[in-house]
Amino acid sequence: MNLQLAEISTMVNPGKHALLLLDQAGWHLSGDLTVPDNITLLPLPPKCPELNVMENVWQFMRDNWLSNRIFRDHDDIVDHCCHHWNRLVAQPWHIMSIGLREWAHGF
Repeated sequence: MNLQLAEISTMVNPGKHALLLLDQAGWHLSGDLTVPDNITLLPLPPKCPELNVMENVWQFMRDNWLSNRIFRDHDDIVDHCCHHWNRLVAQPWHIMSIGLREWAHGF
C-alpha cells in the first residue's frame, strides 16, 4: 500500500491535493502507512459495497466474464482475469456506467 500511495502521489499535479476513497481493508488503514502530504485518505463506511465502485466493477466482471468457468490451473485463472480486465479497460464508457450513481447528482 505504501508503494501504491507513493505512485499515486507522483501523479498529483504540483500544488494540488488528492482525496483517495478506500474501503476499510486492514492494509488500507494500517498504522504502518506512510501517506504522502499531497494525499488524504477517506475510508468508506464499513460494509457498504454499494459506495465502493470497484466492488461493482468486480461484480460486473464476475457476472459477465469470470463465473461458471472451469480453469485448468492458477495461470489459466490469471490469464483469463487479465484478458477481461484489459477488455474492460478498453471500454472506459462502460466503467463509467458501472460506477454511475444517479442519487449522487442531486447534491
